[in-house]
Parts: sequence; C-alpha cells; structure tokens
Amino acid sequence: FAGFSLHDELALFVKAGLTPMEALQTATRNPAEFLGIFNSLGTIEKGKIADMILLDANPLEDINNTRQINAVMLDGKLLTKKELQKLLADVEDAVNKN
Repeated sequence: FAGFSLHDELALFVKAGLTPMEALQTATRNPAEFLGIFNSLGTIEKGKIADMILLDANPLEDINNTRQINAVMLDGKLLTKKELQKLLADVEDAVNKN
C-alpha cells in the first residue's frame, strides 16, 4: 500500500548513516522548515497542527519500530489498531475487485 514506503525510506536513511532521530526529522521537521511552515507544522508543540502515531516500540532504539503502529490521531480522531487494520483490509478488497 502507498504510505508504507515511508518506513523503508526511514530505514534507508539510518542505513546511510543518519541517527534514527535525524531520519525521523527528514519526515517531519525538515520538510516543514524547507517549506516555510515550521511555525504551524513539523513538531508537536502547543499551537501547531499535528497528526500523530502511537507506536508499540521506540523508533529511536530501532527505526523499524515505526512499523509497529498502535493507533493514529488524524484530524483530532483516534484510529485504533483494529480500525486501521479494517481500513487496510477494505482498501485491499477494493483493489482486488478492480
């Protein structure tokens, strides 16, 4: 599925020599700074817009832990692991029907 390639990219950044924190910043802080929108996006701070993921393991210990998603906060709505699995299954079913 589209979107999972981000996890591969983060792992490749670490393999290339970045720390896990630096790799995570390539997907969060750095693009916001580059685009000139760091005052509203890019980090989790009071007053900023943020969608977040809750992980079952620390990505700073192993960047592949970004794949261990427990929940997602998207536009203020919490999506549990069960809900995420259903969404993925629905997408897979839709793709397989075409």
